[in-house]
Amino acid sequence: MKLFLDTASVQEIRQMWEVGILDGVTTNPSLVAKEGRPFETVLREICAVGIPSVSAEVVATDVPGMLAEGRRLSKLHPSIYVKTPMTTAGLEATKTLRKEGIRVNMTLVFSANQALLAAKVGASYVSPFIGRLDDQSQDGMELVRDIREIYRQYGFKTEILVASVRHPVHVLEAAKLGADIATMPMAVMEKLVQHPLTDLGLARFLKDWQKVPQESSAPPAR
Repeated sequence: MKLFLDTASVQEIRQMWEVGILDGVTTNPSLVAKEGRPFETVLREICAVGIPSVSAEVVATDVPGMLAEGRRLSKLHPSIYVKTPMTTAGLEATKTLRKEGIRVNMTLVFSANQALLAAKVGASYVSPFIGRLDDQSQDGMELVRDIREIYRQYGFKTEILVASVRHPVHVLEAAKLGADIATMPMAVMEKLVQHPLTDLGLARFLKDWQKVPQESSAPPAR
């Protein structure tokens, strides 16, 4: 499963890219607004890191507006995937963009029927928001399970990008269900590395190492 960062922080992206576990980045208007810099400037910097997949969201709600934004965004860098919302206009715009060879990530998906429609118009990614479903006392992972079953049944090539990830268990469950991608904030990605027994074990190893006789650095006597 590919791991994406859900952020517009170039610093965070560079950090995880250097670690070697990062496969892509998702952004949205709220995340970019936190950076306090022009949207396209931030996108260019993210792409310059070397990220192979960067999702950039349109803010228009009508088809002509989405098409204009999507075309402009796609020209910024070959890594760009255009994010469109799961609406009737979003579906129409996605179909047209895909015919033009522009890759699309359909976002704000909350039902399997919506995911089916996203695949039918050729979306490259579909983004079910599992955390927000959990907030409404629904099982977000059940949605991922349903989408996986439908896509397998009909051979859709659209990749399932699990979004609104709140904690490491979401990542684990998404992986077990066969999701293609999970996107998450920096805090969650850092927690994937951590385990208290790892920290305890390392501390014990280092403590025991202090008891091991060390080789003398002095030159041998003649």
